[in-house]
Amino acid sequence: MAGILSSVSGKTKINIKNKKFAIVVAEWNDEITEPLFDGAYHALLELGAKKENITRKNVPGSFELPLGAQRMAEKKNIDAVICIGCVIQGDTPHFDYICQAVAYGIMKVNLKFNKPVAFGVLTTLNKKQALERAGGKLGNKGEEAALTAVKMLEI
Repeated sequence: MAGILSSVSGKTKINIKNKKFAIVVAEWNDEITEPLFDGAYHALLELGAKKENITRKNVPGSFELPLGAQRMAEKKNIDAVICIGCVIQGDTPHFDYICQAVAYGIMKVNLKFNKPVAFGVLTTLNKKQALERAGGKLGNKGEEAALTAVKMLEI
């Protein structure tokens, strides 16, 4: 795995082998969210997490990510949550409402449960941009979301 992890994985200050993670994945735009999930999952393993300490939960779409994240964050044995989704702009203002709601909802879960809830949600203008960020030429934003969760556990 190249990119952001190769440059910072040795710089993380926390041992995460006993930390438990939940990855909440939107099923909508699954050709994007599956590679993002894979990136997040493998990044956690590379950073030292154990397979048995990573739980995946699916939700129908990105709008449902905050509730899925809240359900996982309220569990005492979950140390951090990673939200994976993709919203691609269309011809209506629907994109703006969904993106705003998802970002605000995930932020509220962070504060309510006082634990990391990482935002691994792509908000792109088109499918090409999304694919470029889901393992394409611009890397995998799922990896970055996993790294964010780990780095927030250090605080």
